[in-house]
Amino acid sequence: MELKNKNIGIAITGSFCTYEKMFITLEELKNCGANLFPIMSNASQTINSRFGSPADFFDKLVTITDKNPITKIEDAEPFGPKNFLDMMVIFPCTGNTLAKLANGITDTPVLMAAKAHLRNNKPLIISISTNDGLGMNLKNIGLLLNSKNIYFVPFGQDDYIKKPNSLVAHYNLLIPTIINALENRQLQPVLVQY
Repeated sequence: MELKNKNIGIAITGSFCTYEKMFITLEELKNCGANLFPIMSNASQTINSRFGSPADFFDKLVTITDKNPITKIEDAEPFGPKNFLDMMVIFPCTGNTLAKLANGITDTPVLMAAKAHLRNNKPLIISISTNDGLGMNLKNIGLLLNSKNIYFVPFGQDDYIKKPNSLVAHYNLLIPTIINALENRQLQPVLVQY
């Protein structure tokens, strides 16, 4: 399946250490001909970190997607009724966003966009990046793995010695995950050695 002219929502959350790889992967996705629609969580648009500033992240998203990111809950809600996305990706998806999604909380633009998009019975892909994936968030991963129209980019432990509960998606598997999800299939295996 080709991604040319597919409309894909790209919702970013605050796992700043993964942004460098994320931006490279987004450029690859754009080069496949996909139309990317960026959405920023509250954290991604307000927190300065050693990995960069929110203004830098905003500008980089504009450069890659040719669109201003959605930054407000009220601007994310129309993703549902307008029904123009073929799929949405939460990329990266923090443990905080994962937990809220699993429990129906919609208090950020990313979560509102995801909720609005899911009402159209189209794929939502989660590209996990959390330090507690094998801890407090394991139950939420289980809930979402068993939810209709939700797919995961295959993931693994990125540092099982220093961070034994940490899970990170394999960004090089995002595009194959998207292609499979568009055909209503979860890319396998879901658990891949990091």
